[in-house]
Amino acid sequence: MSSTGGGWAQLRQQARALETQTETLFHTYSQYASTPNIPTKPSDEELRTETQLQDVLAKRDTLVGQLSRLLDSESAHSSSAVKQNNLARHREILSDHRRELARLKSTITDARNKANLLSNVRSAYRSSAANPASAEADYFLDERSRIDNSHNMADSVLNQAYAVNDSFRVQRETLSNVQRRIVGAASQVPGINGLIGRIGAKKRRDGIILGGFIAFCFLMLLWFR
Repeated sequence: MSSTGGGWAQLRQQARALETQTETLFHTYSQYASTPNIPTKPSDEELRTETQLQDVLAKRDTLVGQLSRLLDSESAHSSSAVKQNNLARHREILSDHRRELARLKSTITDARNKANLLSNVRSAYRSSAANPASAEADYFLDERSRIDNSHNMADSVLNQAYAVNDSFRVQRETLSNVQRRIVGAASQVPGINGLIGRIGAKKRRDGIILGGFIAFCFLMLLWFR
């Protein structure tokens, strides 16, 4: 039991450390989204930061899976509601960070597409003055590039939708696990089913008495009108 508790505490400490690292990387990565004159191509530092974010999110996903398996291996009595809440919180933060990464990537892509469009317009203007045939070919290439950019934006939106769907699935699994553990714990307590039945019968009896009293008062009110 102590080794299990130690394993849980160690995994949670790693998860919190990676969450802090993710926040730091987000601070750096978000600066590229707010750059006034964004370069037409991503820099090595930007690509490196994005790769680090993806790696950290993958590590956190693995840790959340380990925490879930460790919690499932415990009995209904030894696994507390606090651990369930901790696991649900780590999953929620991970889903939020995945959505934030997708949003920042989409923002950077949009800004870079606008910068590329302005650059292409200037280039096309200069080229059309010198060579009309070349300008027409460049125009069709630009149109193809804009279509590709539109496809990339659609892929980004789909990725965000998949991340939201994963978040709902994780929350649904968490609620199902909590319900299973509560039912399992309740079934192991002697007489709990009988107690629940007596409570339900008392509530029904009280409801009948209250309904009869209300009906009596209503009849009396009609009688003395």
